[in-house]
Amino acid sequence: MATRKTLLTGFLISFSGAIIFSTKAILVKLAFRSTHTDGLTLLMLRMLLSLPFYLIVAFWGSRKEGNVRMSRRQWFYVVLLGLLGYYLSSFFDFIGLQYISAGLERLILFLYPSFSVLINAVVFRQRISRAQFWALALTYLGIGIAYFGELKIDTANPHFYWGSFLIFLCSITYAFYLSGTGRMVPVLGAAKFTTYSMLAATGAVLLHYFVRQLAQGGVLLPVSTGSGGLWGYGVLLALVATVIPSFMLSAGMKIIGPNNAAIVTSVGPVSTILQAHFLLGDPIFAEQVVGTVLVITGVLIIGWKGRKAEAAIEAEEAAH
Repeated sequence: MATRKTLLTGFLISFSGAIIFSTKAILVKLAFRSTHTDGLTLLMLRMLLSLPFYLIVAFWGSRKEGNVRMSRRQWFYVVLLGLLGYYLSSFFDFIGLQYISAGLERLILFLYPSFSVLINAVVFRQRISRAQFWALALTYLGIGIAYFGELKIDTANPHFYWGSFLIFLCSITYAFYLSGTGRMVPVLGAAKFTTYSMLAATGAVLLHYFVRQLAQGGVLLPVSTGSGGLWGYGVLLALVATVIPSFMLSAGMKIIGPNNAAIVTSVGPVSTILQAHFLLGDPIFAEQVVGTVLVITGVLIIGWKGRKAEAAIEAEEAAH
């Protein structure tokens, strides 16, 4: 009974974290609409306002009894994965959202589990099963159906393909981050890994923004009259769409495992599409619904097969 309650708690934490995290694209689109800012400025505010929370967690964690210092090799991988998962991935995501809808962004981004399977197959020599192959086919078919359905609606957008490509790059870099996460979290712990990878990415984002501003002769921080709304969106992105869900998802992953967490977070695209419809006025169309169902089905199969493989490894280790 205690184990069942613990698992239920883990699922609820992961589910809630995924719903909260899915507000990110909506907040970004609202900020673009009401403040006329650019993606890099919005990303900078998100990371800058998140920074104090991660610094506090890092300081608190370093003073805990039993804290293990990271080796140089571990530092290297944490920084590298942070740059991939929270700097490059977020940068591609925020710029891409300037050009395509929030619903399509979430669907393309949700290709990352399939990319993780391919990365694990190529880099770590993990065999792709027949079920995973068909899951990949379902996922890409779903994306194709939703994509061309969106293309028929968004005919006047000259940057549609460019925005889609940027989100595609976001999905690839995030998949590399997740593949590395599965190997670093068991060693460092979810909270420690998330904190330090986020700090590395924050440094990169701030450097990128300040170099651009200096090169263009602009102000280092948006402080002009009327920027209060922009800073408000920055606070929402930092707290609601970054700090809170990142630790919720890390905590959920620690309780129920990364594969189960990936399955639970399949609610993300549905949540984003519904929020985009009610908050942004984006239409819901048949191709989008069919594509979303196929993508989520593929991801669920990938997560299910991953859990079976994980269980088989655990059983083999227990036998020895």
